[in-house]
Order: sequence, then structure tokens, then C-alpha cells
Amino acid sequence: MLANIINGILHLDSYIGLLIENYGLLTYIILFAIIFLETGLVITPFLPGDSLLFVVGAFAAQSSLSLVLLLTLLSAAAILGDTLNYAIGSFFGSKLSSSRLINPLYLEKTKEFYRKYGGKTIILSRFVPIIRTFAPFVAGIGKMHYPKFLTFNIIGGCVWVFLFVLAGYFFGSIPLVKENLTIVILLIIIISIVPIAIEIARSRFRGKA
Repeated sequence: MLANIINGILHLDSYIGLLIENYGLLTYIILFAIIFLETGLVITPFLPGDSLLFVVGAFAAQSSLSLVLLLTLLSAAAILGDTLNYAIGSFFGSKLSSSRLINPLYLEKTKEFYRKYGGKTIILSRFVPIIRTFAPFVAGIGKMHYPKFLTFNIIGGCVWVFLFVLAGYFFGSIPLVKENLTIVILLIIIISIVPIAIEIARSRFRGKA
């Protein structure tokens, strides 16, 4: 299963192309659902985020998708996803955090982000896979003041979506990038997981020390 997920992420361009060809306007709903679930449920942090936004931006540059619709719908999906995750954390967090559904390592790393960055974690975590999914959940558990959470949520969601979609739009059509899109997607994934990998390495080093 893991191999299939990795293969799907690395060849997102092929799958998005098939979605557009076979489903037309329904593609927007499918993309909305993916971003909504990736940010809205702590059990689906493996869904593509940064790479998906970049790839659909590249398709928008080819006029296969509407740039305005993508920016609007996917920003809404990111904001609503975090809102759902906050609500789940607020009402069911204590029970879920002790269940087998949630990896305690991911939960602890997210808490470390909060200890370091405070409420701004909601914005900064948008650019860190896994932490992005757990941040609103932990905010709900901690009962962060909702207006404050909502402000960070809207800012973070819009900046995240606009940055990656527009990056795909402006750079995805460059021949060198277009011909090596799989490598570009891999680089996006590697760069995005570097922060959490460093934090895990530091924690283990401190533990040994």
C-alpha cells in the first residue's frame, strides 16, 4: 500500500491528467476533497499536499484547469479542513490521542512546534507535512481561542495554496521543469520533510545525550 501511495504521489501529473480527461469539472471536487481530507483528518496525513498544489498549478498554466477556481476552492478546502480538525481535537482529542489511530510521535512533534512558535504554528505548519495535519488537532485539544485560530487558519491556508499553485503555474510550464516533473515533485517532498526530520534527529540526539 505504501509503495502505491509513493508511486501515486511521484506521478501526480499522470493521475491529474487522467482525472481531467475522465471527469472534467468533477476534477475540482476531487481535488477539493483531497486537500480537505489531508488537512482535516489526522488519519490521512499521507495524502499529497504541496506536490499536488504545484502540479495542478502547472495544469492551470496549460489551460487544462482554471487558476481562479483552483485558488478559490483549494484555499477553502484548506481552511475548512483545519476547521474540522480543530473541532475534532476540541471535542474528541483526549480520547483519540490515546488511541491507536494516532501516531504519538507525530503528536509530540506537533506539540514541540507549539512550544517553539506558539499560535503561529497554524501558519508555519502549513509548509511541513504531517505537522500540517496535526497542528489544528492539537490546537483543538488545547482549546486555542477560536477567533485567534481562525485568523491564523485563513492566513496560513491562503498563503500555502497561493504559493504552491502559483509556483506550479509560473514554473511548471518551463520545459526543463515540465520534462522532469517527477524529479521536481520528489524535491518538493524532500525539502518539505527536512524540518521534521531535523527535529526528530535532534530529539533522538538529546535523548541519547
